[in-house]
This record gives sequence, structure tokens and C-alpha cells, in this order.
Amino acid sequence: MAAITGPISGEAKNVVAEALQGALVDLIDLSLVAKQAHWNLVGPHFRPIHLQLDEVTELARKHMDEIAERAVALGINPDGRAATVARTTKLPQPEGGWLEDGKVVATMTDLLDGISKRMHERVRTTDEPDPVTQDLLIAVAQEIDEQHWMFQAQR
Repeated sequence: MAAITGPISGEAKNVVAEALQGALVDLIDLSLVAKQAHWNLVGPHFRPIHLQLDEVTELARKHMDEIAERAVALGINPDGRAATVARTTKLPQPEGGWLEDGKVVATMTDLLDGISKRMHERVRTTDEPDPVTQDLLIAVAQEIDEQHWMFQAQR
């Protein structure tokens, strides 16, 4: 079997691998949490929040693929398996059953805040070892920050 290699190695590769894997887990779980809330949302503000949750899911799915493919291009194996995501996620999980719209807004605000902070840290740690990965993470952080603001404004 042929191995995939990339332009970085050693400790730089380890730093980038950790940043990409953490981002991948955040984005996979974000897509799952947003979809779970989307399906179970109730309340007077159902329609706009329902649509916004679809936007969050779409951005998470788009960026998770880009993050995983960047890892592969560097010779890093991304791990998006359900067991890995469940074991390593840092996202709080929504309750089961119907989810009141105000509670969803509060949950998504807090969840996106945490992802934003982790993405900004990943941007900082990848500055030196791989500016290309850093650029990708900046794009993710920008969209996460925008969604965070939009949910926060609804509180």
C-alpha cells in the first residue's frame, strides 16, 4: 500500500495533525447537534431558527470535508468515525425530546462560543508550522464567529 506524504514532518506535522483532528471533531459534532436541534425545535421562533440550524449544518459539513482533505494532503489520517467523535467531542449535547427555541438559541450560542475559541487557538498554533492549514482554519473561524454572533443576537 502506498503512503501519502506531505510537505511537513516531525513536530510541525504533529501540531498540525492535532489542530486538524480537533477541528474535524468539532465540525462533525456541530453538524450532528445542529441537525438534532433542527429536527426537535419547537416554539414561537421556530421558522427562523430552524432555517439557521440548516445553515450551521451546511457550513459544518462543507468545512469538515475541507479539513479532512487538508489532513490527507499532508499525510495525516483524519478520524471522523462515530466512536472517535463521541469519545473526543468537547461539545455539550442537547437533551432528548422537544427543544424550546429559546433554549436552542442559548445552547447554540454557548456551543459556537466554545468552537470559536478552539478554532482561534488552532489558528495561532498553526501559524508557524503550516500557514496553508492556518488559512483554512481562519475561514472556518470566520463562519463560526458569524453564526455565533447571529445566535447571540437572538438571546
